Amino acid sequence: MDESLEVLLVEDNPGDARLIKELLNESGEHGVNLTHVTSLREAIESLSVEGLVAHAVLLDLGLPDEAGLETLRRLLPAAIGSSVVVMTGVNDEQLGVSALQEGAQDYLVKGQVDGRALRRALRYAIERHGIQAELRGLSMKDDLTGLLNRRGFLLLAEQHLKSARRHGSAFLLGFVDLDGLKQINDTLGHAVGDRAIAEMAEILRACFGRRDLLARLGGDEFALLATDALEQDEVVVRARVAVALAAANAEPNRSYEIGCSIGVLTCQGAEPASIEDLLRRADALMYGEKKKTDRRP
Repeated sequence: MDESLEVLLVEDNPGDARLIKELLNESGEHGVNLTHVTSLREAIESLSVEGLVAHAVLLDLGLPDEAGLETLRRLLPAAIGSSVVVMTGVNDEQLGVSALQEGAQDYLVKGQVDGRALRRALRYAIERHGIQAELRGLSMKDDLTGLLNRRGFLLLAEQHLKSARRHGSAFLLGFVDLDGLKQINDTLGHAVGDRAIAEMAEILRACFGRRDLLARLGGDEFALLATDALEQDEVVVRARVAVALAAANAEPNRSYEIGCSIGVLTCQGAEPASIEDLLRRADALMYGEKKKTDRRP
């Protein structure tokens, strides 16, 4: 295993926790950095608030603040970058099988594993998680622009919405429509139209940070989620995009001018609506802006 392997152990029984530590030492995995917490709340805080990057999580399904499969269901959104291996009692093997169906990579039965088996389970679980993440990444990306596609955006934005609700943090949601794509396609051809779509994607990338979510929803429609509304209010976002568009249009020998219409929502942490509902509202704002633009002389 990697020498810098980070493992989060979520176990409230001191004897079981001590045994896991001994098994890792027995396995010869001296490079394992083991973080031990005793409740689900501590595990979620370690992963989502304190920023612990764990390659694997060893999760007991019987904790003081949660038990059974609900323990796994509540942990998985916080452990999206980690491989989760659940630990069950001797009489709960069926629970382990059910955990696999819920999203765990493997399960271990307490008292029936030695150091070598634990090492193998962790290694295989991490490898499987990596392969699955790579496949999910392929199915969540737009082929033309490299941005998220609709599926990927809705999935990740919904996770961010849940986090915003927990922590009371605000964010911006934007719906962007590329102006004049039909005219570009009709007069210059679809290859140039595709180039305009890709160029709009690059402009959005230049205007937003790595933590923000950007997607091509389909055709000439884009979506954005700016994760920190305190730093990125609507005026700032619009000004940033306008400057980037002006710079692109000032390039010499252009065959078309690129522009867009934007609808922006500032969403509070207590926002009860779903991401799809919020997108529809942002889309309506964008459409209102486009109608005003179309009526200009």
